[in-house]
Amino acid sequence: MMNFDEIRPFNNDELQSAIASLLADERFMRLVNYLFPEKQIREQMLYVFSTIDNIDDFQSKIILPLLDNIKKSTTNGVTISTMDQFKRTDNYLFISNHRDIILDPAFLNMLMAQNGFRTTEIAIGDNLLIYDWITTLVRINRSFVVKRNLGLREQLTASKELSAYIRHTLTRKGESVWIAQREGRSKDGNDLTQPAILKMLNMSNDGSLLEGFYELNIVPMAISYEIEPCGILKVEETLKRKFNPSFSKTPEDDIKSMSDGVTKPKGRVHFSFGNPVNYKLIELLKDKNTGETIQTISEYIDKRIYFNYKLWPNNYIAHDLLFNSNSHAAKYTKEEKEQFVTMMNNEVSTIAFDKAEACSQYLQLYANPVINYEKHFGE
Repeated sequence: MMNFDEIRPFNNDELQSAIASLLADERFMRLVNYLFPEKQIREQMLYVFSTIDNIDDFQSKIILPLLDNIKKSTTNGVTISTMDQFKRTDNYLFISNHRDIILDPAFLNMLMAQNGFRTTEIAIGDNLLIYDWITTLVRINRSFVVKRNLGLREQLTASKELSAYIRHTLTRKGESVWIAQREGRSKDGNDLTQPAILKMLNMSNDGSLLEGFYELNIVPMAISYEIEPCGILKVEETLKRKFNPSFSKTPEDDIKSMSDGVTKPKGRVHFSFGNPVNYKLIELLKDKNTGETIQTISEYIDKRIYFNYKLWPNNYIAHDLLFNSNSHAAKYTKEEKEQFVTMMNNEVSTIAFDKAEACSQYLQLYANPVINYEKHFGE
């Protein structure tokens, strides 16, 4: 049996040494000094670290108050749809669209805790673990590592290990898990599940297709930001890739995305859940081979995300502007449209691309959720 030591979160026995390494890390302490410039508040926060006995303590005393502060200072509220379809004694694999590196799973866990559920374990790519303190912090905070950018043979081994760990966590550890529907965030607002994610999940299946996917208890989840905190960074990256196919992000780019995602305005944020895929699994798998099954489940997850995605006035405004239409004018006010156009013009003026092209890409980022909903469910 695999021990998963290279990728799993830290456990309670490892917590004190992990906290000690954090507090001894120069980069981490510089961040603490930046976030808490007032000495009294900083010392109070550091004192709280000394009172932490276990991982749940760390989340309740450090992470959840920090997230509450981020919510109050950068959003106009973080809301959630009903969770009545879930049992607190069951474990779920939440597969969601991916808009923000840190806050997608972090806000989910905040909402889970507020509604009396245990927080989930979180998948995070090792490309984001740029500094040692980031690795330590996320592994304290119940994150497990997804290895990326490996050779073909090494990637296959890593995928099998990841698949086994996720299944082990759900079925043996008795914990829920969050994973994004794709590698990396959606840069254009077009949320598509990569079949490779489901292929990876099926690698650890020792039973039939039905048994294997039933055991995972997949729940599609839609995350909707009224304002994309990294919107202009996504537009810029998309255009760079368009004009330079060999473009590659730097670690500094990832740090910038993580920072802006946390600190920039987000407007209203909404989380909405579909029913567990298990309710439809027999129907989805009927008369299908493995490849067809994976494609069918991927498409089903996509449709549930499109259906449950909270469409804000900005989404409808962008759709109308992109198609030079007023078909959704009843969904927003004149003032909301003016505010959106001002926001767009201000943001595209900060990047070195043709304004018309940048605006078109910016509009697609916000309009695609409307396009996807109407494609599958009508206006």
